[in-house]
Amino acid sequence: MDRECVIPLIVCSPFITTKQTKIQDIMTLQTNKTKDVFGIQRDLPLNYIERSADKILLDSLDRSHHVVIYGSSKQGKTSLRKKNLTQTQYVLVHCSNKWDIEQIHNNILKQAGYELTVSKSLTTSGKAKVKATFGWNLFAKTEAEMEGEVGRENEKTTKSLDIDLEDVNDIIKALEEIKFDKILVLEDFHYLKPETQRDFSIALKAFHENSKFTFLIIGVWLEENRLIVLNGDLAGRVKSVNADKWEHHELKKLVEDGEHLLNVSFDETIKEVLIRESLQNVYVVQEVCYLICNDNNIHQTFEGMQFVLDCSKLDKFVDQVVSQHSGRYNKFISSLIEGFQPTELEMYKWILFAILNAEESDLDKGLRRSEINDVIRPNHPRGSDLNPGNLTQALTSIASLQVRSGITPIIVDYDSTTKKINIVDKGFIIWLHNQDKNEILLEASLPLINQ
Repeated sequence: MDRECVIPLIVCSPFITTKQTKIQDIMTLQTNKTKDVFGIQRDLPLNYIERSADKILLDSLDRSHHVVIYGSSKQGKTSLRKKNLTQTQYVLVHCSNKWDIEQIHNNILKQAGYELTVSKSLTTSGKAKVKATFGWNLFAKTEAEMEGEVGRENEKTTKSLDIDLEDVNDIIKALEEIKFDKILVLEDFHYLKPETQRDFSIALKAFHENSKFTFLIIGVWLEENRLIVLNGDLAGRVKSVNADKWEHHELKKLVEDGEHLLNVSFDETIKEVLIRESLQNVYVVQEVCYLICNDNNIHQTFEGMQFVLDCSKLDKFVDQVVSQHSGRYNKFISSLIEGFQPTELEMYKWILFAILNAEESDLDKGLRRSEINDVIRPNHPRGSDLNPGNLTQALTSIASLQVRSGITPIIVDYDSTTKKINIVDKGFIIWLHNQDKNEILLEASLPLINQ
């Protein structure tokens, strides 16, 4: 056989070693910025992975259900929406803690394209109606059709309606008049006052029964049926998507996809430790991975053989990511100590006492109202005479207290269905691990732990 006819076996063999596979991958790798892969950014991260939540969301929207995306802070709720909907498919309304039902409707109409001005007409309750005006070009022509008509101005027609912003029927009529066909997205629904959330949940039933419009509502809470609790008539009319739950294998794949995009490698043990210490919080995982890459001077895809990252500063970076929110966490503690106003029972301060006395694993799962009550009663000045109803009332308003105190996103929420208080910002649990709890209790004039 001639020497030049010999073909190396490796080319013909269907079996390629791992090392050779990496070399082939590197040859075809695109250059990606580290900030576009790891960390939190405005756009979707390049290492976005699809979960069961993606499928549930698309299936629910395909069946024209109203959908609620819920979960803890920074767990991918907005990314879920951005991944599965294009900007042409929806209009976006960001909710405010100062809004009532009128202002929600007002902003929906504005995003749909209406211009709103005060009308001279009055509603049945004596308030001024709003004149909603929508204009469009009746004579839109192609470039070819416009030849020879340069001197003619385009004619424009407008549609004007007098609307009662409190009346959901008027809102439906206004949207139908302009043949509105997009999904209505309400972001930060948890910012709304409890009474506004309740009012909108009632309006949502009318939207469901009297129109074809679809709402996508996004909020920070862990209560699956929040809107159904507010309005039982929504049962079967609203689908919930849990964006909070990240499985261990999903977070690991997130890191591994990032490794491939940047041509870097994290130590396997480090991946496991990071996922465990983050309490499976995707925000902490993404941010810490970004900091490790940045510390290794990896600002974009590494050229050459896969770069093995030095991860020796893992603990420092986890603390750094969590400590960025120290100001908000301290403000949350202060808000519980102060409450809405000085009261004899000081229930919010005693809720803080129960939180600080709980094990981290229990905080991660959520504290039941009965468990909180069992911790508070033996230590509260009222003792066994303390009315459980006072605790329930305080727990129900704990989200409102945080919003009123300017703590956004909120850290703790109460699930009235399961009667549990949930930490919706897992970073708070990690931060609390490194605090002197007795120092916090001393500041709040509460009994010390192990005293």
